[in-house]
Amino acid sequence: MAATVNLAALKIDDFRPHLEAVFNMQAAGGTLPLKLAKVDPVGDSGRAGGAFSLIFVAPKGPWLPQAIYPVDHPVLGTMEIFLVPVGPAFGGNSYQAIFT
Repeated sequence: MAATVNLAALKIDDFRPHLEAVFNMQAAGGTLPLKLAKVDPVGDSGRAGGAFSLIFVAPKGPWLPQAIYPVDHPVLGTMEIFLVPVGPAFGGNSYQAIFT
């Protein structure tokens, strides 16, 4: 199994080039494609480069509960991200991850 990415080392600029890209989330029912729909700064924090928010969009369907999910991207690698459902947006089910 591949090693997961160190989340503390990730910065907002690591995600900006991948806006609209597909990430694959592993859930109990299998793999779910997530499109990175939004990347926003959310203020200063102890994190180098500041805190930031990501909004991912899954196809419409049953909602998954907030939890830590393995999310894979061909360039960024596999990340264990805490995702929170935030409602319908961008034509699907949206989930938010905040890095502080």
